[in-house]
Amino acid sequence: MKRHGTVAIVFAIAACCCGTRARTPEAVSQLPIFAGYGDLTWNRIVPDLGAKSPEIAILRVDPTTQATQLMIRTPSAIHVRKHWHTANETHTMIRGNAVLECDGQRAPLGPGSFNFMPAKMVHEAWLPADSLTFITVDRAWDINWVEGAPTAADLGKTPPPRAR
Repeated sequence: MKRHGTVAIVFAIAACCCGTRARTPEAVSQLPIFAGYGDLTWNRIVPDLGAKSPEIAILRVDPTTQATQLMIRTPSAIHVRKHWHTANETHTMIRGNAVLECDGQRAPLGPGSFNFMPAKMVHEAWLPADSLTFITVDRAWDINWVEGAPTAADLGKTPPPRAR
């Protein structure tokens, strides 16, 4: 019985000491992050649209590569005009049914659906009201509009019918 008590004390001391070792700058940048939805800071992507603008919350930026994880939410349905990013991009739909189009291909994305978009590929999207999309980019986040940022005319738009 004494042996089990000693083993338990050794494990307890090891567990307590685990978090007390010195942290290097590299280790500090790799600390875990825990953020609830209500803790996120949301910023308007197209400020000219006011409260109807899609909003972005940056979740994390890697200090070395600038790889970024973010979320986008849409208070109103919107056509996100043609644009591209310097980095590879992934989309995972959390809420809502979106349509993405690039390179002549159109794909519906519902909750749980995933998409990979290579760097600099021009694409556009139709997002419903109250959608939520998780996005990753493998370098710094940017957005380069091909035909200008969305305007009030893009609010409420649905994808046009496909040409036959």
